[in-house]
Amino acid sequence: MITNNLLKLTLLCCIVFFSGALSAQVKGLIQVRAVQGDDTLSFQEGGIGLYRHDAKSDELILSQGILDFNVDLASSWSAHGVLNINQDPDVALGLTQAYIKYQPLSNSNYKWHVRVGGFYPLMSLENPDIGWTSPYNYTNSAINSWIGEELRTVGVEVTIKRPAKRFNSAHGFSVIGATFKGNDPAGTLLAWRGFALHDRQTTFNEGVRFAPIAALNESQLRWQANQVLPFEEVDGRFGYYVGMHWDYLKQSQFRIYYYDNNGDPTKLNISSGQYAWDTRFTSAAWLYKLNKKTRLIAQVLSGKTEMGYNALIDNTYYSHYLMMSHKEGKHRVSLRYDYFKVTDNDTTVFDPNGSHGEGITATWRYQLSEKLQIGVEGATLKSVVENRAAIGFKQSISQQQVMLNMQWKL
Repeated sequence: MITNNLLKLTLLCCIVFFSGALSAQVKGLIQVRAVQGDDTLSFQEGGIGLYRHDAKSDELILSQGILDFNVDLASSWSAHGVLNINQDPDVALGLTQAYIKYQPLSNSNYKWHVRVGGFYPLMSLENPDIGWTSPYNYTNSAINSWIGEELRTVGVEVTIKRPAKRFNSAHGFSVIGATFKGNDPAGTLLAWRGFALHDRQTTFNEGVRFAPIAALNESQLRWQANQVLPFEEVDGRFGYYVGMHWDYLKQSQFRIYYYDNNGDPTKLNISSGQYAWDTRFTSAAWLYKLNKKTRLIAQVLSGKTEMGYNALIDNTYYSHYLMMSHKEGKHRVSLRYDYFKVTDNDTTVFDPNGSHGEGITATWRYQLSEKLQIGVEGATLKSVVENRAAIGFKQSISQQQVMLNMQWKL
């Protein structure tokens, strides 16, 4: 789970914030929705469904409750935190981010800053809004659904920027490097559930459920819990990632990252039922503004994960999405296509991990006022997951959902 150092940092953020500091900047988001889901029970309830919601979600749901605060501690120091409340699968309150940022004033043409604590690596161009939400679709892509549930940096990140303006250039660049602990189980969901599509972010004190797959009854996997605690430290080793951002004339943004949690796949925490997974991947994201109203966003993620002695589990995984979004007055319409796949490369016959699927998500948002927004989203996906057969389900299923959303920004 979250490290002692991050707990101290979180406590510091809360003390500073709730002391009523005049320099505090506070943003909030409340989003409620009505959903018409299908009969396939969601993974959140221990089912095989890949959406957040199912037929049980026919009442009004608090889908997002977010408090995002930033406190200036000194001229170069600030504290940032994001508090989330969710009512599914259970009512829960927790932090998704909590960190200290140091950004010194400098006369140099280059700028730099450091983040220390718990935060998202800035891989996504889909989720730039308050609390790492998306201004486009209500349901995130398969890539960023997974990042939101299994990835978080609990460590130190350094960014060095070459701003375009300071060099009188059309090109701006940033180089990012980080080291972290506490992300050892990342890869668990990809192996035993596969990719999913949703907007549910895991807080630091939460686990994520998945269906009770048959392989966990075998002796080799008997210690694995029927959930993942994605931010637990298991093997004591540091992971790292490096990245680069390239911006061109405020028209094009490109980000590429290489991530490696450096997990020791032979390590296991029996008390929590969590293995360390050796998970690494490359992510490339691109946003291009075709004009002032229309933008194209794409992302590709490709990686590998291993767990257990002698590659008991050895999987490669891949996903991409392509989104078009158009804003006309108070209206925004977004259409996204997702493809995702996990390939099982090991010889562990009792534990098939192969899966693949694709989905289409279409969203309309209307800005009633500066703070109030309504929207409608329709989504459909088809998925094939090999381990479903052993627990009495068809390997291939199709799902659909329609949701009405109302969103208020504080």
